[in-house]
Amino acid sequence: MTNDSAERFDSAATIGAVEVEIPNERDGSWLLVLTALGIVFGDIGTSPIYALRVALQATGDAVPSPDDVIGVISLILWSLTLVISVKYVTFVMRADNRGEGGILALASLLNPWQSGSGRRAAVALLGLAGAALLVGDAVITPAVSVLSAVEGTEVVWSSLAPYVVPLTVVILIGLFAIQCRGTAQIGRLFGPVMVAWFVAIALSGLWGIAMAPRVLWALNPLAGLLYLISHGWIGFAVFGSVFLAITGGEALYADMGHVGRRSIKLAWFGPVFPALALNYLGQGGLLLNNPQKITAPFFELVPTALVLPLVILSTFATIIASQAVISGVFSLTRQAIQLQQWPRMRIMQTSADEYGQIYVPMVNWVLAVLTVALVLSFRTSDALAAAYGVAVSSTMLITALLLYWVMIRRWHWPVPGAVALCGVFVAIDGSFCVANLMKIPEGGWLPLVGGVALLVMMRIWDAGSKRLQRQLDARIESRENFIWRLALTQTVRTPGTVLVLTKTPKGIPAMLQHHIRHNRALAERVVLLTVVTDEVPRVPGRDRLTIVDEGDGFWRVTVRYGFMQAPDLPIAVRRCATEGLIIDTDTVTYYVGHETLVPPQGRLSWEGFYAFMSRNASKPTSFLKLPIDQVMEIGIQVAI
Repeated sequence: MTNDSAERFDSAATIGAVEVEIPNERDGSWLLVLTALGIVFGDIGTSPIYALRVALQATGDAVPSPDDVIGVISLILWSLTLVISVKYVTFVMRADNRGEGGILALASLLNPWQSGSGRRAAVALLGLAGAALLVGDAVITPAVSVLSAVEGTEVVWSSLAPYVVPLTVVILIGLFAIQCRGTAQIGRLFGPVMVAWFVAIALSGLWGIAMAPRVLWALNPLAGLLYLISHGWIGFAVFGSVFLAITGGEALYADMGHVGRRSIKLAWFGPVFPALALNYLGQGGLLLNNPQKITAPFFELVPTALVLPLVILSTFATIIASQAVISGVFSLTRQAIQLQQWPRMRIMQTSADEYGQIYVPMVNWVLAVLTVALVLSFRTSDALAAAYGVAVSSTMLITALLLYWVMIRRWHWPVPGAVALCGVFVAIDGSFCVANLMKIPEGGWLPLVGGVALLVMMRIWDAGSKRLQRQLDARIESRENFIWRLALTQTVRTPGTVLVLTKTPKGIPAMLQHHIRHNRALAERVVLLTVVTDEVPRVPGRDRLTIVDEGDGFWRVTVRYGFMQAPDLPIAVRRCATEGLIIDTDTVTYYVGHETLVPPQGRLSWEGFYAFMSRNASKPTSFLKLPIDQVMEIGIQVAI
């Protein structure tokens, strides 16, 4: 990203409180509603392709009975009502962190990332676990979505069955390959495509309802409840598959910062929810009329001549759904890095106008390899669906638990009211979670293993970073004592300015002491600069800098960013002039510490793994956008 582009981003933050208000002024406009359709509802909007079919197959019957059809559809419709309409749209989306949503933003409302009480530690663990599980499940979403759409070709041409997997792999590779170009241009097409999608599924649904109007009995919640009660463990297994209809619910909350709460609410209660309900009911009408069409009820809803256009539209819709998931993982990665819960990685801004459009190369290609491997291993969307939902149902349960704490701590609800409401959410999400655990032997272990592995790595990084910081803090020297040593050793003060990057907000860091011991020279003006990530999405430009003149040529500068912002130190340094500290960014030298970590020898340890992660993390030079020809790295060894 050019400096001019970065200036535009930073200038937007300078507006401060107005930056948060602007989206609200436009929130609910037709343009933002259209944008919401394109980037928020892709995942949940494409669930009708496979959700009902898989749920009915969970009954164990080759041909579904009328009770199965009506009972399962009732469960789907009321799950959408209670979980999406009531829980997420009505309550969870009120828990925004200065306009931003997502599980890490939700957890950050409770200030968990600093050392403190056991409650803070529990909140931090829950937030990170939810994020890790979402990433684990994100590997499955592109695979199952695109594969289910391409399988629709078999309805017209059964001879194409051997080509379904290869075609899916080609589409997925192409999808991941274009990520580096960003979605600035493609994104403009997402909304209209999804409008066409929801119109198509609504109209096909109406056609199916006309075949068997008695399917409307599924609108009665008793139909689903009685089905669960009368079918015992089979009903519980079906309940786990019903969850496929509400996967993507977290996206409504996670993408709230892009389009605003009201726009998502209007889109959901406007075209999205009615279209989904009509399509599920329409598939039910088709199956009541002809149960033999269970193999592909979504595509069988339309005349044969329209199947191919519907397959093409479905493929585009599932690509959009996959794009939203991939972009969400990029965003989660940046948030975790900014909150110091994940190693630094190379992050590329792909748009000069849309701050949220980023590209993380390492994450992109790891997702690509894993997604393609899943398609080649499972080969059908039905098999993949068995692994789908375990992790995201756990994340939804975590969201309900965090919402309870937000109600108590931030909204100051009375405890009985918060317990009553969140108790309902926990009961529903907990039931989905337990029901999905039955899928573990069939592949549900995959996202769980991936999520747990990511969580363990995040906890190791957090623990190692804190231990390293304690070791560095123990070597801090007071400024007064440091100045005394400079005079005692007759250290030469040379013309110019150096910027010393330090994580400690006081004293003289060990790496600068190390430099003086070996070089006996120091610039006349020393700026000790600390970058701090606050537990808010964005820090306004007016609050970016804190500058203190400590005397003897030493200045202390603190630069603050939010966890949704990308640091750009040269821009921040230029802004110091507004506070009376003028620095020539073309000639200043940046001192950056390079710690060589020495873990315990002779045994495997988490410290050794942390040292490995640290060696392979992106250097601060690139992460902070420092000009490489003005950087001096000062190496020290630290035992951890």
